[in-house]
Amino acid sequence: MKTMREAFGLVLVELAKKRDDFVVLDADVAGGTGAGLTSSGLIPIVTAYAIFLSMRAIEQIRNSVAYPNFNVKIVASHLGLDVGPDGPTHQAIEDLAILRAIPNMKVVAPADPFELKKAMEVILENYGPIYVRTGRSPIPEIFNDNIEFELGKAKVIRDGSDVSIIAVGVMVHRALEAAEILSTKNISAQVINVSTIKPIDKNLIIESAKKTKCIVTAEDHNIFGGLFGAISEVLAVNYPTYIEPVALNDQFAESGDPIELSKKYHSDSISIADADQKGLKKRLGL
Repeated sequence: MKTMREAFGLVLVELAKKRDDFVVLDADVAGGTGAGLTSSGLIPIVTAYAIFLSMRAIEQIRNSVAYPNFNVKIVASHLGLDVGPDGPTHQAIEDLAILRAIPNMKVVAPADPFELKKAMEVILENYGPIYVRTGRSPIPEIFNDNIEFELGKAKVIRDGSDVSIIAVGVMVHRALEAAEILSTKNISAQVINVSTIKPIDKNLIIESAKKTKCIVTAEDHNIFGGLFGAISEVLAVNYPTYIEPVALNDQFAESGDPIELSKKYHSDSISIADADQKGLKKRLGL
């Protein structure tokens, strides 16, 4: 297994053999520098820890990149509980809420190295500011080289009829594991990979809500402002339905192994499966 940040580095090496219009900036506060480079015709790819990009450099990102709609790509590593031993000071659990609230900013979170590779190819062809989530820990491969990525589109990666699990990033492979657990209990779970948080795929979300009995969202992020918030916003307006969130419950975590932390803070595959069963019972009035 590769880490997403390792995969990101390898993708950049491959892309550099095909194009000469981007430059990579690796610093904790490179937002302003990126804005300057883009006005000279290059595509800056700014990479740093998510906690610093989404908080320390946020004024530069908002005013120097998003406001003028400059063609800057912001790639963040070290996200949520996936950061593990680096602890709560480096576990970015607020970045989705912050970045998706900024006008002109698109937000992307690939689920594995294969999707990251295809996403970067598309992102460099798409003008404007884009925030990309990668990750620190090794992650299972879900897809292969044949995967297609389309900005603004989610994908059903496992069909099901009883419940819908809508997941992002590192939580996608856990959602697939949860679907397997549920199948042993005769519960059919649809799994949707939302690799673009903004613009979000409203049509697929509404279609899924109409098809199944309840929705479970799964994210390595605080419960407020991230995937749960984004899905709730879509369904509250278009098709109100019951949603059960799997996320960090408005608290700071601690230093530790990412897998152990996911268990302690109820974001592992078993917790996702439990949330599905809880949602079904509430939806059916049991």
